[in-house]
Amino acid sequence: MKSFIQWTCCLCLAFNHIHAQNILPVIPGDFADPSVIRKGNQYYAVGTSSEWAPHFPIFTSTDMKSWKQSGYLFRKAPEWTSTSFWAPEYFYHNNTYFIYYTARRKSDNVSCIGVATSRYPDKDFTDHGIIIEYGKEAIDAFVFNDNGQLYITWKAYGLDKRPIELLGSRLSADGLRLEGEPFSLMKDYDRIGLEGQSILKKDDYYYLFYSAGNCCGRECNYNVRIARSASIQGPYENYAGNPALGENEQWKCSGHGTFVTAPDGASYYLYHAYNKSSTVFTGRQAMLAKLTWPGANAWPEFRVLSGNARPAGIKDDFRGKVPANRWQWDFRNSTPVVKQSEGKLHLSGSVKPGNAAGIVLSVRPASQHYEMQAAIANENDAVKGLAVYGDANAAIGVGVSGGNVEYWMVKDNKRTVLASLPIKTGAVELKMSVNSQVAVSFRQGAQWQELTPSAPVSPDFLPPWDRSPRIGLHFSGAENEEAVFSRFEVIYK
Repeated sequence: MKSFIQWTCCLCLAFNHIHAQNILPVIPGDFADPSVIRKGNQYYAVGTSSEWAPHFPIFTSTDMKSWKQSGYLFRKAPEWTSTSFWAPEYFYHNNTYFIYYTARRKSDNVSCIGVATSRYPDKDFTDHGIIIEYGKEAIDAFVFNDNGQLYITWKAYGLDKRPIELLGSRLSADGLRLEGEPFSLMKDYDRIGLEGQSILKKDDYYYLFYSAGNCCGRECNYNVRIARSASIQGPYENYAGNPALGENEQWKCSGHGTFVTAPDGASYYLYHAYNKSSTVFTGRQAMLAKLTWPGANAWPEFRVLSGNARPAGIKDDFRGKVPANRWQWDFRNSTPVVKQSEGKLHLSGSVKPGNAAGIVLSVRPASQHYEMQAAIANENDAVKGLAVYGDANAAIGVGVSGGNVEYWMVKDNKRTVLASLPIKTGAVELKMSVNSQVAVSFRQGAQWQELTPSAPVSPDFLPPWDRSPRIGLHFSGAENEEAVFSRFEVIYK
């Protein structure tokens, strides 16, 4: 096996200096606002989960090029929270792992910053509640240890009719409360947008790395900029070469990352970006860059690195004792009940009134071109099958209901059956092929039979503004019914 340093030398590409080809994400699929930490030779990364539960997925790696999901920060949301689980930030201090995170407060829907701690990097976190509430919004926490004095920084005033600010405060030694008055690191007088900040100290300067522009969706223009100051409290001077990390031939809207130091002392930046070909259909994927310093007091440079493999598909026969870590769902609109035993996954539960799409037990797609299959192992009047799910009012699926198989769509809160055919009793296999159009088919023997709607179906209406659609197993029925699956597979094209 190559060492981490050998791999870095082989794969690194000078950003904006070398023709960008075959730059692959290190964590494929929607994994926005990543934060990374190292313990020994093991790396851990946590990312935004937004409106999917469980909250804040955690991945682990030994080389930062290949990652595997190991857990979640929260299996159950903290009592004070409601929605919008954004921008988690790792920090290690006093033999304790901290994750500072953003969520909306249940009582008034204001985004605040909370903190949870554990003796382990990827499990058993205890929530300590809100640590920062600031006006109409406090998001994007970052913690910096300045020679023993802890500081925490965050974004404020994003919802006010005034310039956004990056604010900072001294943080208590136990990491659980602010001390003293907040101070301003930078104000957005030019209305470019400021957020997703990180700080490094090098030679005579504090370097502030921040994201500017529109983070999300088809019209994004995010990029990473650098400023520096002789004092952590500023004033900060912007780098004349900004943006320091932006668009290349394959990736756009780079931003919101944090740094980790490798065993050899090198600094690496884990951040997110949209692939130009799949854009909102795979969301903001985790990318890696190396930070280099040309000389003392010189401005640093990013060199973009590539992952080493294209995304692997998924093949699940449900033989494990518990469902795989990969599954998530829209917690705002559904409450699934998931059980797995003897090679079967049982899916049931309830939905919020007005949810026309039902329950989707979903995974993060790693490509915009894929084929998805499932085998249905039970019969009832509930709809049981596959779906591509953007939100409760935006989904496309194929399912078995009673004696029929149907191709359905939910758009603008209205459910429409696009095509339907009768089927025989017994097990049914379903398939969805997704590209610029969606095709569905079924089989009860050797041959697949396509369900053909009156007009082609495009998935373009599915992506929410800040996240990618999810794909997976679907159930819509009474609470005393269930869907039983004996196989699920995703094949990337």
